[in-house]
Amino acid sequence: MKTVAGKKVLVTGAAMGLGKSFAQRAVAEGAADVVLWDINETTLKETAAELAAQGSSRIHHYVVDVSDRDAIAETAAAVRDTVGDIDVLVNNAGIVRGNGYFWETANKADIDKTMAINSLAPMYITLEFLPAMVANTAGEGRVLNIASSAGLVANPRMSVYAASKWAALGWSDSVRLELEQSGNQHVTFTTVCPTYINTGMFDGAKGFWFTPILDQEEVVDTSWTEMKKGSALVVLPWTSRLNRAISGLLPLKVRDFYLNTVGVYHSMDEFTGRK
Repeated sequence: MKTVAGKKVLVTGAAMGLGKSFAQRAVAEGAADVVLWDINETTLKETAAELAAQGSSRIHHYVVDVSDRDAIAETAAAVRDTVGDIDVLVNNAGIVRGNGYFWETANKADIDKTMAINSLAPMYITLEFLPAMVANTAGEGRVLNIASSAGLVANPRMSVYAASKWAALGWSDSVRLELEQSGNQHVTFTTVCPTYINTGMFDGAKGFWFTPILDQEEVVDTSWTEMKKGSALVVLPWTSRLNRAISGLLPLKVRDFYLNTVGVYHSMDEFTGRK
């Protein structure tokens, strides 16, 4: 896929941050329809109005809690009725909670919410739109899943978040293989695993040489380009690829010593998150 011009694009978590930037890319390239999903109604309306003024794309916005499977199904049905089948799906919505140790978890509902939004929502949302992508053999389908480098290497003070992203990565890459194995190569899955990004979601997290704080627009540019190419896995930055390789090669205690020494294991010590 060289461009999303004339395509129908759906972005979750689209009111701000990465999601808004992905939607802006779609509008800038001339997508026919850009569908925005978010739970924040006020900011979502503002973003929809802003995007409508930036290009000729038809902008559709839906307030939806993606942690609710029924809400996903109802909203997806509304999208199909109004917009039709989706060509490009960007599973971007995500949350992170707390910076304590797992046994210090005060609100168990945070566990359910994190897993529901980061792990289950991409599955349920994709299941609403992927069958039509597969059936449309004359077209091209793209699914871009935003995971995390936390899905590659374990890290203290973010155990539930890491678990949710490991699940997202495993699911996404498995479906990619299923599409290839079944001969449906007109649809591709791209999984993106970045370190911390300066969207505000990880405010307080410490960047080191091996875990730098990434620039939002650079992450979006790379992810968008690789999604159109149909690339399988995007790991940002290259040091995260190194950390992943080291984790597979070194004995566990040596790996832990290395990641602790370079600061990875202390990157969440002062995390506060978006206020």
